[in-house]
Amino acid sequence: MRSRWNDADGAALDALDLLVYASRLIGAETSLVVWGGGNTSIKTVERDHRGREVDVLRVKGSGSDLKSVQRKDFPGVRMDDIRALLPREDMGDQEMVGYLAHGLIDVGGARPSIETLLHGFLSLTNQDRPREVFESVYGKDVLTLRYLRPGFRISREVADAIAAHPEAKALVLERHGTITWGATVRDAYEATIELISRAEEAIGEASRGRRVFGGPRVAVPPPEARRAAALAVAPRLRGILGRARRVVVAFDDSPAVTAFVSSADAPRLSQIGPATPDHTIYTKRLPCFVGLDGPRTGAALTTAIERAVDEFVAEYTGYFDENRFEGAALTDPLPRVVLVPCLGMFTAGKDRRTAGIVNDIYRHTIDVIGNASAFGAYVSLSAKDAFDVEYWPLELYKLTLATPEKELARRVALVTGAASGIGRAVARRLAAEGAHVVVGDLDEAGARKTADEIVAAAGADRALGLRMDVTSEASVVAAFEEAVLAYGGLDVLVSNAGVAHSAPVDRMRLADWEDSFAVNARGHFLVAREAMRLLIAQGLGGALVFVATKNVMSPGKDFAAYSAAKAAEAQLAKVLALEGAPHGIRSNIVNPDAVFQDSKLWSEDVRRERAAAQGISVGELEEFYRRRNLLGVRILPEDVAEAVLFLASDRASKTTGCTLTVDGGVKDAFPR
Repeated sequence: MRSRWNDADGAALDALDLLVYASRLIGAETSLVVWGGGNTSIKTVERDHRGREVDVLRVKGSGSDLKSVQRKDFPGVRMDDIRALLPREDMGDQEMVGYLAHGLIDVGGARPSIETLLHGFLSLTNQDRPREVFESVYGKDVLTLRYLRPGFRISREVADAIAAHPEAKALVLERHGTITWGATVRDAYEATIELISRAEEAIGEASRGRRVFGGPRVAVPPPEARRAAALAVAPRLRGILGRARRVVVAFDDSPAVTAFVSSADAPRLSQIGPATPDHTIYTKRLPCFVGLDGPRTGAALTTAIERAVDEFVAEYTGYFDENRFEGAALTDPLPRVVLVPCLGMFTAGKDRRTAGIVNDIYRHTIDVIGNASAFGAYVSLSAKDAFDVEYWPLELYKLTLATPEKELARRVALVTGAASGIGRAVARRLAAEGAHVVVGDLDEAGARKTADEIVAAAGADRALGLRMDVTSEASVVAAFEEAVLAYGGLDVLVSNAGVAHSAPVDRMRLADWEDSFAVNARGHFLVAREAMRLLIAQGLGGALVFVATKNVMSPGKDFAAYSAAKAAEAQLAKVLALEGAPHGIRSNIVNPDAVFQDSKLWSEDVRRERAAAQGISVGELEEFYRRRNLLGVRILPEDVAEAVLFLASDRASKTTGCTLTVDGGVKDAFPR
């Protein structure tokens, strides 16, 4: 492993910023740590609230990630309070947490890591000959300790081991990982790199010429066949895994993953246990392995997966009952990782980011299994040890650090015509309420820009910008497939894309009439059909929201092509309310009027034509439309987005076949 340290980068940094710098270097190495894993600390001298110099331990706080850690994520604990615990032989978890809280130098700071005392007292670990292998790789200058759950006792043993062997350069904890230290932040970082490099060399030597995982057990289909199977399976699997609460599902058929799940040893190795104990709060102790003796497709594959998930739930419930302790409550018994031979791996989480974390963790586990197997048999925690960590209050605390879920959390929405105007405002509003949003538009650059805006505001993996021609069946199908591969399925469709043509019927070109129906009628049919197929497959219900127009009920002069096509859209939406109801799928309509801001529908040609139809100048057009509604207000894209949000949300869970107007109250049934 190569050191990434750059003296120029660290030259002007103080001690804590150097720790942040080194922590991010370690976090950037995905082979070293996965999300939330790893810990770093530094001992410094600081001034307390009275101006006195005190020794302080700055240690990574619970719930932070080394890859993106900041200064604020390193709470300071007084070293004199930590040293006062050295004579103690043991300490309860809650007592330890309370004690450390009293030792904080920054009132109200982040909660110190459960490994704070280990730092203060100061992947070769998962095989059946750890002591022998450690000595052969590292000699006598690296200490090894038996597995213990994180907390006071492991900190106590680390302190004792280092006190007994002051010449040691590092320490390896079975089933946990490595600990290195140094006089400076760089020394500690370089020691980590050296330790891992020596392990890499040993693993490479032990693995040379060896067939990993016993070779393939079943033939692996080509990528296009795996993709087709994943597209068929993912929505149904999302429905199964979302029985209690919706989840986002990610698919991975990378070579390493596919080789493992399809190997002869995967059914056995995957059921041994996690690489490290804290993985259990994200992945559970074990993945769900789908027993297949060869490639399957369609209903046969789905049935096999459903059966495997049911078996997992029964076994997980039994695991809980056998190991439960007073106060433990059964969490969601459904799997977070589903391994399918010949296909790949599905991971589930409350959002795409969490599903990605689960994916990272299990990919890391596959690497650990392979590397450990090079030296002997892969081993993990006992079921009891895994349970004690999975249901350990101090580990579960990390999950409570997340902010409360928003209204559309765990939902996936697809919005058409979302590069500008109403569609753009809708996409941004749904994302602001927690939805993952697929942004579709004929203008691909505009769609990606909207998605980038959402990502900047809401975080990575929350939006996907795609070219989408709603008049093309192939383009629509391709966009929905991308949504399935990214998020596992769909919960909300906002069918918004539209065009406007203005001309008297006697002077209208047939091409303009047909173009209007292609976008404003056929386009809504194509996206609605794909959405219905997905929503029915998932079995989770869903919401369809069609952005129509006030012209459906009050058509305008010289606006026949637009008004007639939009009327077809409205009828489609109402039929879908009838057809979707047995599946819990709601279909509703929003009728806006005269939304000019950021709108491509109101092109210069349409503005001229509509102004001529009303007998006014183009410059008077927006004011004319404002004055003609009862409230005398401008209708903005954001106003329409609020109506869409309501109909997409659970607040409208008992509303279907409804038309909601956002027009300020049009004065005349048939305006001039």
